[in-house]
Amino acid sequence: MTPRFALHTDGEDRASARDAWLPVFDPCTGAAWAEVAAADASDAEAAVAAAQRAAPAWAAQKPSERARWLERIADALEADAETFVTLESRDTGKPLALCRDIEIPRAVANLRFFAAAARTFGSESHHGEVGLNIVLRPPLGVVATISPWNLPLYLFTWKLAPALAAGCTVVAKPSEVTPATATAFARLATRVALPKGVLNVVHGEGAVVGEALVRHPAVKAVSFTGSTAVGRRIGALCGEQLKKVSLELGGKNATLAFEDIEPREAVGLVARAAFQNAGQICLCGSRLLVPRSRLDEWRNALRAELPSWTAGPPSDAVARIGPLASAVQATKVRAYLALAAQEGGAVLVQGRVLDSADPAGWWQAPAVVDGVGIGSRCATEEIFGPVLTLHAFEDEAEALAMANATPYGLSATVLTNDLARAHRVAASLDVGLVWINTWMQRDLRVPFGGNRQSGVGREGGWEAMRFFTEPRTVCLAT
Repeated sequence: MTPRFALHTDGEDRASARDAWLPVFDPCTGAAWAEVAAADASDAEAAVAAAQRAAPAWAAQKPSERARWLERIADALEADAETFVTLESRDTGKPLALCRDIEIPRAVANLRFFAAAARTFGSESHHGEVGLNIVLRPPLGVVATISPWNLPLYLFTWKLAPALAAGCTVVAKPSEVTPATATAFARLATRVALPKGVLNVVHGEGAVVGEALVRHPAVKAVSFTGSTAVGRRIGALCGEQLKKVSLELGGKNATLAFEDIEPREAVGLVARAAFQNAGQICLCGSRLLVPRSRLDEWRNALRAELPSWTAGPPSDAVARIGPLASAVQATKVRAYLALAAQEGGAVLVQGRVLDSADPAGWWQAPAVVDGVGIGSRCATEEIFGPVLTLHAFEDEAEALAMANATPYGLSATVLTNDLARAHRVAASLDVGLVWINTWMQRDLRVPFGGNRQSGVGREGGWEAMRFFTEPRTVCLAT
């Protein structure tokens, strides 16, 4: 029988009110392998109502009690990790090793981190200026989390864990493109007896059920990760209601490699930053900026590196990346490669698609594009695929100008052995996160988010806990 991913509200799996289903496609074959419930506004209403019923009791639990619930779920997820690895790989086409070594462990880490945060997040007090001021941080109530298809369980838990830790009840809307692990997670939470209504999952199209959640007056905040276009829509709807919103959006991130870096030694990091998860990470370094004096060395290093970057099915241990997530995404990425030629560029070197890959799948070999201008569409618009553009600069000032020459401001990577330059460049990059001589190392305590079209607000650490609470100042006369 075809697997079906139902809604999960009030602790139970449910079909949508109209019993409608959407196909879920296997990116490796392009064929439907499952179905997901297609919720509408009435389903959103039911999920919010369940969360409202559960909210008072959940908020009244001690922080340590909420922490223990998150730890129970983390323990259960860790014990059943291989099931989630298999589901995530099937749903997305990712290599099993990527799911097993990075993405499912990160979901466990999200739960454990915010369990600890629940225990240590506290009220503030201020004394000595005017009276004794105590800042309480009660939970908001019902919140909505909307997570994307590129890192399904990783980002699903990144949002719901702090919300639950802070004392909110959650209606989560994962991507209908990759619904498998979110559904399994909700069932797992129910198996460990998480109180009914604390976590609810609704599936379906964003324009239907996602918008219904954002518009719902009982939803006190929305945390969204996804495209800038959809983020603008959600931001506008939340603005109309004066509703709290956190938007983690797109990126067009630069890797700046200065002249003291040896291309042959650094090219592996550059390639991983550009191509991991088939380039479908908002933090991918999709533009490589190098000194003009070392441009040919970088070209040669990339020519030597790219043959090892192979795309293929999870069953092939040689594959370093999987397919693109959807037919829409595959069409988009291929269109940008065609556009590069129109913009004066050419593919310098490409990886390859393995013979084991089904030709009907949504494969794209990693590619380095040389020759497009820094202001071209290929260099300024988010492609979200395994495409790296190569650009040369004359000096540090030009490198900075090139790095900042996009509407986005999420992250950047700086490769240099000069500590003073590293600090100087990091201070001048208009981004929310700068890595020095590394990429994708994440301390969950620090703020995460971007500037300009990369989003509004920050996630992670105390920033996330504060987002899901409402400060209330109490001033006592002294």
